[in-house]
Amino acid sequence: MIIRSKVPLRISFGGGGTDVSPYKDEKGGVVLSATIDKYAYGSLRTNEERKLTVHSLDYDIVAKYQLDDEITYDGELDLVKAVWKNMCQSSQQGCDFFIHSDAPPGSGLGSSSTMVVALIGLVMHWQKLPLTNYEIAELAYQIERVELAIKGGMQDQYAATFGGFNFIEFGADKVIVNPLRIDRNTINELEYHLLLCYTGRTRLSANIIDTQVSNYQKRDDDVMEAMEKIKESAIQLKNALLQNRLNDFGALLHDAWVQKKRMAKQITNPHIDELYEVARKHGALGGKILGAGGGGYLLLYCEFDKKHIVAREVEKLGGQVVGFTFETRGLQTWRAKS
Repeated sequence: MIIRSKVPLRISFGGGGTDVSPYKDEKGGVVLSATIDKYAYGSLRTNEERKLTVHSLDYDIVAKYQLDDEITYDGELDLVKAVWKNMCQSSQQGCDFFIHSDAPPGSGLGSSSTMVVALIGLVMHWQKLPLTNYEIAELAYQIERVELAIKGGMQDQYAATFGGFNFIEFGADKVIVNPLRIDRNTINELEYHLLLCYTGRTRLSANIIDTQVSNYQKRDDDVMEAMEKIKESAIQLKNALLQNRLNDFGALLHDAWVQKKRMAKQITNPHIDELYEVARKHGALGGKILGAGGGGYLLLYCEFDKKHIVAREVEKLGGQVVGFTFETRGLQTWRAKS
């Protein structure tokens, strides 16, 4: 039996960082995001041996584990091992997992969390578990952030599971996903204006998040003010999107990026600043680095007749422009014939 899963990566437009404890627990966080046609993929094939085999197709790694062995986290394929430990510990049947992603970890598109959702989807389909989207996302969060202690927020697991455009609210003990009903013409126009540029460098988001959390816990006035403005900007971005005020949306992206850089000095660097300044000079109304910052993908909202100029100029600086469209579906699983 072979089961497959496909889960979309996400673009976070605003509110990132407010979904991280302790800010979300004390003040409540909000994030505006949308999923795109870049994915994390998984395949599960049952075997007759009592072993777990993991094939990481991106890194050409094959690892084998006996089901009777104690699972230990050592930095190698820990996401797969943690999903197995939490969902299949009592299984008497072995499996082969095959995983790959359209974006590497550290890209700012939520690829690690999305992969956890893909793995959960495989096991859920295999074992016929009646989990809701909220339960899937919460389990993914518990596995990645609690079980494996990987630093980060909550937005990625929910965005990947639900899919589409969502305004997500985060509190101390609950998450509310508000799907946005956006006119298809607005979505098409937004795609027409947006440019996604890979900076050429990934980053370790945990270090940036540690600094952000530390600055907040110190009650740094600049950081406290920035986070409040980031939360407010997410609300304004949502309203602009729903009301088809897309040029305002682009300008708000710029305002949010200015505030985001106040949260931790590692969020940007000279290379990112140069890419952004050149883009603004040649027709970008606004933009932001995706994810925690420090590298990965830069999102830019451009004047429609200058988007090609912005693309040309950022590529001169080593940026790599990547085409994309928005994806309305979240986690998908199916059974393959062979």
